[in-house]
Amino acid sequence: MKAYEQTVTVSDKVAVRLKRGYPLFHKDDFHLPADVREGMILRVTDGGGRFLARGYYGKQNVGQGWVLSTNKNEPIDARFFKGKIETALNKRAGLFVNEETTAFRVLNGEGDGVGGLTIDYYEGFFVVTWYSKGIYSFRSQVLEALTACTAYKGIYEKKRFASEGQYVEDDDFVCGERGQFPLLVKENGMYFAVYLNDGPMTGIFLDQRHVRKRIRDQYAPGARMLNLFSYTGAFSVAAALGGAANTTSVDLANRSRPKTEEQFLINGIAVEDQHIVVMDAFRYLSYAEKNRLEFDLVVLDPPSFARSKKRTFSAAKDYTLLLEKALSVTAPNGIIVASTNAANVELKRFKQFVEQACKAKNCRYELLEEQRLPEDFATSPAYPQGQYLKVLIIRITGKE
Repeated sequence: MKAYEQTVTVSDKVAVRLKRGYPLFHKDDFHLPADVREGMILRVTDGGGRFLARGYYGKQNVGQGWVLSTNKNEPIDARFFKGKIETALNKRAGLFVNEETTAFRVLNGEGDGVGGLTIDYYEGFFVVTWYSKGIYSFRSQVLEALTACTAYKGIYEKKRFASEGQYVEDDDFVCGERGQFPLLVKENGMYFAVYLNDGPMTGIFLDQRHVRKRIRDQYAPGARMLNLFSYTGAFSVAAALGGAANTTSVDLANRSRPKTEEQFLINGIAVEDQHIVVMDAFRYLSYAEKNRLEFDLVVLDPPSFARSKKRTFSAAKDYTLLLEKALSVTAPNGIIVASTNAANVELKRFKQFVEQACKAKNCRYELLEEQRLPEDFATSPAYPQGQYLKVLIIRITGKE
């Protein structure tokens, strides 16, 4: 679809923000033309008519489009996207030759200059994710650029631009050869089964790569491990490979059991030696406390927002309570890996959640380390919201 360019004017306040490199267009930044459509190129000027930026209109839950260029003479075309993808690929050159890791992010939205778009690599396959109809309107240019920049086995895509950013159910295969699934990828020597054409997610969250390695190498040996909101059990696999005494993986989704069993089996881990529980995480914590179960290593990685038949969970509102309940089943000197991907929870506030929970449970703790996004998840200093992942690893040093 042809991209039509329209000039929009912003206030001095917005102009200052854009000049500082802020990449997101907010709803009230400018008046949209009557004929606006997703994917329309917006030429942004200040009150004096001076050029500020060129971007596109595309509705997401975070805003209404992204800056693509501050170069007055740079058109938004296939050459533009080719340049962005080439630069992103070069930044990840070391990962492409790393035989121990064959799944990682190749282009991370605004952090690589193309807000609303991500590209991931899985053992020769690429997965392109579109977060608005606006960026999707550039589909042919992006795919042409990706094809020109690199060899691949096949390309898949995820369309995340239905209401509230939900996944658009479709055949996600784009071109090349279709993958044979499960596709086995490696991450720091660990194997994970992924499915590139089975819903919005693939079976592993690539942004937790460093955290899984730290669990395996540093915190797992001899530990009784509890993995809440376990999804396909990737943290549990890391713990088991690191020498955990046993693991307990808890997730509400029925499919979590066969998916977790599969991850154990491909790593040569006996499933019967591990515990897999299909249950609401809060309900399991109540059960564990009632039965006086204790764990030396507890991983908390809930979604930022989730709704089940009996409970609604919001990281911003409910994480402190989750920590309090987890503290009740954490052994003395135990480790808690507290993680959130909630962009609306800043690191300082997240640390306050930990402090408040420990105070409520009369626990003393030591902050051992912090983890943020891995280097392939590039972010922009001008857009701190892009640094969404926050992981605090704490040791419980005493209980009263």
